[in-house]
Amino acid sequence: MIRCLDNTEHTVAMQIYDIFQASYKIEAALIGIACFPPLARTIDDIFAAQTQFYGYFEAQELAAVVEISIQDTVLIIDSLTVSPSFFRRGIARKLLCFIMEEYPFSRALVETAAVNAPAIALYKKQGFVAVKKWTPDHGIEKVAMSITNTEQS
Repeated sequence: MIRCLDNTEHTVAMQIYDIFQASYKIEAALIGIACFPPLARTIDDIFAAQTQFYGYFEAQELAAVVEISIQDTVLIIDSLTVSPSFFRRGIARKLLCFIMEEYPFSRALVETAAVNAPAIALYKKQGFVAVKKWTPDHGIEKVAMSITNTEQS
């Protein structure tokens, strides 16, 4: 089941934080970097976020979180994380499809590490294409991916 999460509730912010930490530690290891910027995000950062969070629940347990924002008609996927104990069950795809169906958008954007093959494969399967590669100050090469919603164009 997918439902909206109220990140301004401390308990919910803590659950989101826990999923982020567990998932991003795995991603940091995959990338091969110790100082992974998403791991520096605090509970207070999540609590104060102006983005929208949705959670995927399995047997009443929060298994995954997607964080989005909307700018005009552009859907931005700020984060998509799955608890490691729920990996490889198609949950990330379900959350991604839910968001893309729930919000009318002309274009959707997401960024990930250029070496994050599982994430890139997920987005490509949903029709995203790489539109930009760059290396920010933190030194982790990133790729931006985009999809155009032909129904909204």
